[in-house]
Amino acid sequence: MPTVDDDLPSGLGPEEFSARIFGTAGPRGGGGLELAPFRGVRFVPEVVGDLASVTMPPYDLIDEAGVLRLMGNGGHNIVRLNMPRAAGESYREAGALLRRWLDEGALAIDPEPALYVYEAADADGGVLQRGLIGALGLRAEADGVVLPHENVFPGPVRDRLALMTAARANLEPIFLVYQGGGDAARIVDGAGAAPPLVEFRTEDGLTHRLWRIADPSLHARVAADLRGRQALIADGHHRYATYRALQARHHAAGDGPGPWDQGLALLVDSTRYPPHLGAIHRVLPGLRPDVAVERARGVFRVTEPDDEAAALRALAEAPGPAFLLGGGDRPRLLTHPDPARLARAMPPDHSTRWCGLDTAVLDRLLIGGVWGIPENEDAIEVVHDDPAAAIARARRTGGTAVVLNPLKVEDVLAVAGEGERVPRKSTSFGPKPRTGLVLRLLC
Repeated sequence: MPTVDDDLPSGLGPEEFSARIFGTAGPRGGGGLELAPFRGVRFVPEVVGDLASVTMPPYDLIDEAGVLRLMGNGGHNIVRLNMPRAAGESYREAGALLRRWLDEGALAIDPEPALYVYEAADADGGVLQRGLIGALGLRAEADGVVLPHENVFPGPVRDRLALMTAARANLEPIFLVYQGGGDAARIVDGAGAAPPLVEFRTEDGLTHRLWRIADPSLHARVAADLRGRQALIADGHHRYATYRALQARHHAAGDGPGPWDQGLALLVDSTRYPPHLGAIHRVLPGLRPDVAVERARGVFRVTEPDDEAAALRALAEAPGPAFLLGGGDRPRLLTHPDPARLARAMPPDHSTRWCGLDTAVLDRLLIGGVWGIPENEDAIEVVHDDPAAAIARARRTGGTAVVLNPLKVEDVLAVAGEGERVPRKSTSFGPKPRTGLVLRLLC
């Protein structure tokens, strides 16, 4: 079998790489969206204890300190499988550990194929999210069934592919939304009316619940309702690209149809449970706030709100692209970019809607143009949906925080529907599914 580096295209930028990965033709399924039942792998509470102590948020939201904190919760935490290198172990060791936990009874395989209903509720009991976990049929983007809205980078895909190959499993679901309101939504809510299979509360105040739907007649009704629909990848673009890369690898090896033609996913009906769409803020540790403001003055209108609370209100009320700069002695608000400079900064092959996105203006005009900062993880850090945390991080590093408004869901859908991508790190959909509730074995 070829190595990871051999069977992924190299030397490509994110746009070309994404087109290659998402566009690679796979076996065409039926008439649309497919979410199949599977035999889920779940932690056994009687062996591992409280499920809050062995599960985790999605891997890309966890830093090194977070890994150590999760490791301290107990020896069976899913972080040892999903982020083994941060825990001082190899991917091969993670795969062996998964099988050992199965042999020891810490993990168990459900006896029959099922779809799973996942719910996240707030401290007051309000349901924030409820959807179906199943095996998602993988489709080329050209099929118009599973729509990405962000480009992906080769490095994270290679990393997840190496782990998925060694573990022979899907360790955490990606998150998709679709416009439904049909029979599948009724089945999901019907399952949620019964006592849950699993229920626990995490330190962020959310309560997580899981139900199992094992009735084949209900599976058939879900399949019929989803047929002809399309879904947007809300979170997990790199993992979906990894699913596609693994699928292509097996087909190239002559393996034919198999479990690699599907990937673990949470599918949420956005008409029933609208997702929260937050912004992803930037922290530029190498750019002093005073320098950032002075360079921006010739291109943006700069105002100085009284404090951060006033600045955040002004940001939310801004009629066009706007950015709050934090980290210095007081916040500054950037609004009304110079139209001529903005037009020159935007690529000619993108739509007017794309060019008006706040993140496009941020990346093309402000970060890349005015400040001349390269797009890489050393120069640009990100903070999901937490302005105060971004500003605090900037102050610790002596750098600049850029706080921005979230994109609108309708703009993301429209851009994706036209085959475009929003700029990288534009959206933070949530709440994201808890990792470790259900795993899916590939063999």
